Amino acid sequence: MSDATPTPSAAPVTPVQVPPEFRQRVLERGRELYRDLPWRRTRDPYQIWISEVMLQQTQVARVDGRWQRWCERFPSVDALAAADAADVLEEWQGMGYNRRALSLWRAAGIVSAAGGDMPTEARDLVALPGIGPATAAGIRAFAYDLPGVYLETNVRSVFLHEFYPDAVAVPDKDLVPLVEASCPADGSDPQDDPRTWYYALLDYGAYLKKTLPNPSRRSKTHVRQSKFEGSHRQKRAELVRLLLDHRATDRRGIDLVTIAEELSSIEVESGRRKISACDVVALLEELEAEGFCHKIGDNWSA
Repeated sequence: MSDATPTPSAAPVTPVQVPPEFRQRVLERGRELYRDLPWRRTRDPYQIWISEVMLQQTQVARVDGRWQRWCERFPSVDALAAADAADVLEEWQGMGYNRRALSLWRAAGIVSAAGGDMPTEARDLVALPGIGPATAAGIRAFAYDLPGVYLETNVRSVFLHEFYPDAVAVPDKDLVPLVEASCPADGSDPQDDPRTWYYALLDYGAYLKKTLPNPSRRSKTHVRQSKFEGSHRQKRAELVRLLLDHRATDRRGIDLVTIAEELSSIEVESGRRKISACDVVALLEELEAEGFCHKIGDNWSA
């Protein structure tokens, strides 16, 4: 007989319960507030992926029009993968966060090389450049009607409003079980499937943010965006735009002196100091290391 003290078994985990009236209320509000957005008229996982990335930290009005143009220029994963990186960056201009465009292009290359079909499993989606858990869950819900934890800002707003009306600094770890428990398990009911459910949450959340003090600001994840004008990020973005402008007229690239003068002119016109050639070189080398530009002899090009 063993003298070892038996290890007590772990207490069973009680599943999170979501009141049925909450789900009913969200679905009702979703029907009332439904937004007939262009990317909601497709189940193409590639087009939905593009919309999900474009909508990150970007207003819907800015994406409507840009999404259609992108899908016309790069209508499939294979078309995006076959495009030149500079053309992809050019099409992305004005959307902010140029890294997202390069991540889309790199991920498309991986998917295209594997046969051209977007993955359905979350683990395969998040393995692609630029796709995190929320984007993966959005693709799965809106393209494939598969359940998941789609926790983006409008969805977060609903759960904070409904379950934590007076709390501040609410961590996502408290919301995730609720989001997961509320999502329908499959798409057997066309009136209450993952796609319908998350559209309802998005539209209800957008309404709450317009009519109340933004509930998502009470999330622990909420971070006030840093000033863009005059920032390092702004200089990088302007430099990429200048390189793309020159590439459109001359594929041989542009010399350092000219690009430094043009970037300094932008800075001075905005009331900031001129930027030195050394600082421009540092920016160019930084962008080159990330795949945004390259040297052609002594010149630089996107």
